[in-house]
Amino acid sequence: MSFDLGPALLFCPADRPERYAKASERADAVIIDLEDAVAPVGRAAARAALVAHPLDPESTIVRVNPAGTPDFALDLAAIEKTGYRQLMMAKAESVQQLRALAGYDVIALCETAAGILAAPQLAAVPHVVALMWGAEDLIASLGGSSSRFPDGSYRAVARHARSHVLLAAGAHGKAAIDSVFLALPDLSGLSLEAEDAVASGFRATACIHPSQVAVIREAYRPTPAEVAYAWAILEAATGEHGVFQYQGRMIDDPLLRHAEAVLRRA
Repeated sequence: MSFDLGPALLFCPADRPERYAKASERADAVIIDLEDAVAPVGRAAARAALVAHPLDPESTIVRVNPAGTPDFALDLAAIEKTGYRQLMMAKAESVQQLRALAGYDVIALCETAAGILAAPQLAAVPHVVALMWGAEDLIASLGGSSSRFPDGSYRAVARHARSHVLLAAGAHGKAAIDSVFLALPDLSGLSLEAEDAVASGFRATACIHPSQVAVIREAYRPTPAEVAYAWAILEAATGEHGVFQYQGRMIDDPLLRHAEAVLRRA
């Protein structure tokens, strides 16, 4: 199992089936959300809509409610009536919770203090294909009030959590998905954050509005110059053994792997 969606994953409330198809068309994958995007009173109707309005299972993820809640069991019962086999577990915190989703490809959403600390164990679960982190629920779990400074940059605890989840996913060969950017009008801020995500090693970024999709895609797409340089150093490496010099720069194995990553994104 592997994660091959992205880079722009668009959340869509499960109780708004009229938005399903549009969300799926506009993004690389749609996340039909049975959790935070739906008021508790509306979750039964949301599950009914999920069953009644199917999308392509290959490009659809369903976010389920946290394990141990009454909604979690009801979510799974509804999903069994569909073709969906890619699930996102909200507030994942333990390996035991993930056992209930054996048979699915799971994105473990680490968005509590316990979930962030458990990220390495969650990433080691065979049917987990990716980790994602969530800033706002994390801060809420700590009793805080904001994940960001007034200038939009993350506070230290959020930066730590983001890095920890990325490292945990990478250590187990799993994909990492960056958190949503809530300031919808600030597309330049989103662009900078998505550029940092891809440069750091995230495989995708989640978003909450269609206007954000193109910005994320552009950030993850290498420029023509980056692609040309990647091809050039890989071609220059042919016949070389170990480190070599190219255009005044020392090239070794890590830089060749950077180039390969650029071409994969291209």
